[in-house]
Amino acid sequence: MKSNITMIGMPSSGKSTIGVLLAKRLGYSFVDVDIVIQEKEGRLLKEIISTEGMDGFLAVENRVNAGLDVKKSVIAPGGSVIYGAEAMEHLKEISEVVYLKMSYEEMEKRIGNVVDRGVALKDGMTLRDLYNERVPYYEKYADIVIDEEGMTPGDTVDALRDILEEKIRLEQ
Repeated sequence: MKSNITMIGMPSSGKSTIGVLLAKRLGYSFVDVDIVIQEKEGRLLKEIISTEGMDGFLAVENRVNAGLDVKKSVIAPGGSVIYGAEAMEHLKEISEVVYLKMSYEEMEKRIGNVVDRGVALKDGMTLRDLYNERVPYYEKYADIVIDEEGMTPGDTVDALRDILEEKIRLEQ
């Protein structure tokens, strides 16, 4: 198995929450790529989006994710990472990619303020449009899919750990 695990999914799917819990259980580091971007750029995600536009932000996100150099880490990139071909190629090379799948209704319930979350919505795009656009990408890049329907974060981590341990066992 690859030495890292990358969590992908819609905003509010639990990439950071599940990622931190999984990292603790596995004894891994946790990397929140949104924070890495903010540190490298010296500005908040919403500031990058407002000054450079969505395309500018996506270029920064792609560059930072494509340059990640970590080992034994759970990586939580932003939900829009799937638009960056170089980023996804790199993440698939260095990690098992886990798609945290949830329904549109659940995402809408959890998401809160789209602007404060730094959600990459193009002009005129609704949250439903974003969901419908991204799901095929998440499914394309995923090595493992976890359907979170009816699960607590703890349940999700348990299910994921079971899948990962089975994968390791099969490779030995």
